[in-house]
Amino acid sequence: MITCVAIDDEPLALRQLERYIKKTPFLQLVGSFSSASDAAELLLKQPVDLMYTDINMPDITGLDFVKSLQNKPLVVFSTAYEEYAVESFKIDAIDYLLKPYGYDAFLKSAMKARQYLEWMRGDNKSTASQPQTADFIFLRADNQSVKVPFQSILYVEAMSEYIRVHFKDGRSIMTFMSVKLMADSLPKDRFMRIHRSYIIALDAIDNLRRQEVVLSDGTLLPVSNTYKDDLQHYVDNATLLRKNNDRG
Repeated sequence: MITCVAIDDEPLALRQLERYIKKTPFLQLVGSFSSASDAAELLLKQPVDLMYTDINMPDITGLDFVKSLQNKPLVVFSTAYEEYAVESFKIDAIDYLLKPYGYDAFLKSAMKARQYLEWMRGDNKSTASQPQTADFIFLRADNQSVKVPFQSILYVEAMSEYIRVHFKDGRSIMTFMSVKLMADSLPKDRFMRIHRSYIIALDAIDNLRRQEVVLSDGTLLPVSNTYKDDLQHYVDNATLLRKNNDRG
C-alpha cells in the first residue's frame, strides 16, 4: 500500500483528488490539506510515500514547499499552468497533472509512482549480489506505456526535462522523466551513470579512455570526474575476472 497526502487550496480540486485516491486500490490517503503548512505538520510526524500537491497556493508554492522538505516523498504536481512543468521535473517530480484532468491521467501517475517505489523498496531492484527479477521497465512515450527490455538499452541521454533512451538496434524514444529517476529505476549491475547527462549499459562498453567511453556501436560519450572512478573500478574488475577465467 502506498501512503499519500493531497494538498490543494481549491476545495473542488481537493475533493477530486480525495475521490481519485480512494478509488485507487493501492493508494491510502492519510491526510488531505488546503495549505502546505498544515501538510508540513503531518509530514514531520508521519512520513508518507507520495504527495499530490497543487503549485499555486497562497501560503507557499508547491515547488518551494517540496524544496523545503528534508525527507521528500515522491511528488506529483497538479496545476492549471503548464509552464511549471519544466521546473517540477528539475526537482525530480515523478509526474505532472495538468488541470483539468480525469481519472485516467491520475491513474497513470499513480502507476508510475508505484513502479518507482517498487524499485526503491527492492521489490524489483537489482544489486550486484541479487539477480534482477524483472528484465524490463515501462516508460511513457507517444501517449502510451512502452515496454522497454533492459537488454535492448544502449544508453540514456538527458535532454532538459526529458530523457532519450537509445536502443542497441538504433531506435530511440523520448519520455518526460529526469535522468536521476531513470538511473534509480535501472538495475545497478547492468547500468551506470557516467555523467550528469548519460547512463550507459555496462555490457555495451567497447573501450574506456581518459574522460570518454566508447560504446559497442561507436558512440563516444564523456565521463565526468564524479563517476570516473566507479566506471574505472568496474572495468578493472571485469578485466581481472576475465583473466582469472582464462587461467582456469
